Amino acid sequence: MPEGDTVFRAATLLRGALAGKPLTRCDIRVPRYATVDLTGTVVEEVLARGKHLLIRAGAHTIHTHLKMEGVWDVHPPGTRWRRQGYHARIVLAVEDAEAVGFDLGIVEVLDRDREAEAVGHLGPDLLGPDWDPAVAATNLAGDPSRPVGLALLDQRVMAGVGNVYRCELCFLRGVHPATPVADAGEPAAWVDLAHRLLMFNRDRVSRITTGDRRPGRGTWVYGRAGKPCRRCGTVIRTGALGSAEDPDRKIDWCPHCQPRTGDGRAAPAPSPGSPPAPSPGSPPAP
Repeated sequence: MPEGDTVFRAATLLRGALAGKPLTRCDIRVPRYATVDLTGTVVEEVLARGKHLLIRAGAHTIHTHLKMEGVWDVHPPGTRWRRQGYHARIVLAVEDAEAVGFDLGIVEVLDRDREAEAVGHLGPDLLGPDWDPAVAATNLAGDPSRPVGLALLDQRVMAGVGNVYRCELCFLRGVHPATPVADAGEPAAWVDLAHRLLMFNRDRVSRITTGDRRPGRGTWVYGRAGKPCRRCGTVIRTGALGSAEDPDRKIDWCPHCQPRTGDGRAAPAPSPGSPPAPSPGSPPAP
């Protein structure tokens, strides 16, 4: 499932294409909203809220969520779409651009005063103007017995962390994802690291958590099951955390750097030559 930085970039793309312009076409290919036509309405704002995307047009808000497969594309008018048309769930066009949402998990049209029904449950947005680390830390600490790997994915705690960042955060903190929040270390440190990682990657197409921009070296553990840990050489393991109905239950971890008992200690120091985790605003290691 896309992370908050992916949705942030989608909102930036759509904002540049649509904001301030009247819609010349509004085609919503969802039965419940098939008769809704916002043609002629000016798109006032496009913004991301965690993994949710809001397009405000007149008295209405178009709320979408990418879920597992969704993506927004923008094309010049009259050009061939980069994806098959039968995957399109919404088409929004202005005079000089056409935005198409493909395979979106959620598409709904709300009155502007009902936006809270879609996003009111979310915690502070890691990439939003309302970011509040103190509230996020309090939310994280709210259920001390909960596995930290599940708490990080709870968008009510803080909005924007998905499975990639969940796995990488746990590695960088030296904690197994199944470790209870109470034993995982200071909540404020988790929240601060999550914010720094997403801010570092919000404008990047290729996500990097290692500080190494070389192809295939962007993550510490995520997607690296069966490969040696970049710090200690131990084989990265993969497993499940949570219920079988949870699509984000897959976890990757290093059994040496993240012992299953987890005591909240800091992650082991990188071995010589290992790139450091990025700090806010710093470029990746060469």
